[in-house]
Amino acid sequence: MPSMLVVFDLDGTLIDSVRDIADSVNDVLAGYGADLLAVEVVGSMVGSGARKLVERALEARRLDVPVDEALQRFREAYDRRLTVHTRPYPGVADALRDVARRARLAVLTNKPEAPARRLLEAFELSGRFGWVIGGDGAFPRKPDPAGLRHLMQEAAVAAGATVLVGDSAIDLETARRAGVRLCLARYGFGYRRGGIEAAAADLVIDDPRDLGAVLGRALEDEEGSSP
Repeated sequence: MPSMLVVFDLDGTLIDSVRDIADSVNDVLAGYGADLLAVEVVGSMVGSGARKLVERALEARRLDVPVDEALQRFREAYDRRLTVHTRPYPGVADALRDVARRARLAVLTNKPEAPARRLLEAFELSGRFGWVIGGDGAFPRKPDPAGLRHLMQEAAVAAGATVLVGDSAIDLETARRAGVRLCLARYGFGYRRGGIEAAAADLVIDDPRDLGAVLGRALEDEEGSSP
């Protein structure tokens, strides 16, 4: 059994979901008679869970409406749109196949678990992952490291043999707090949000098609350093 663990963020790392998220946010805003937000603006708001996303969108349009009501509208809209435009980044499926030969794989996302699993199943990626932890489960959302530490415990893998792949400052903080390496996906919309420099990461990927090669080299280095 592989003695290494690679944990992936979902949105902005494995899948490009920003258009469907933005369209769902704009459905909510339009329902309140507000102007829409650009896709890039909504992308800059993603990363801390659906409630925080909705709060940021309402604040951006200075809407004084019940957050719980707006959140429910967003969830309903996003449930309808989940896979309209969302797709895995190019090369992700091949990269996961290659990395799975050397490491156990998991997903750690702040997206609720049910839609996260639906997306993985829709794109035939779910079989690659031994574990999927969403933001509405038993563990606090990232950057709290509890979910990541649980995955290491379940996989019986030490922090030194674990890599977190993500696209945001939230992922960086999660990795640092758990004592694991970060592979920064600079192609993701979380990176474009700012708050993180490439120098802060242990590994950097600028194209999702390089994911398998970069992680493969990192896993080879780790295997070579093991006694």
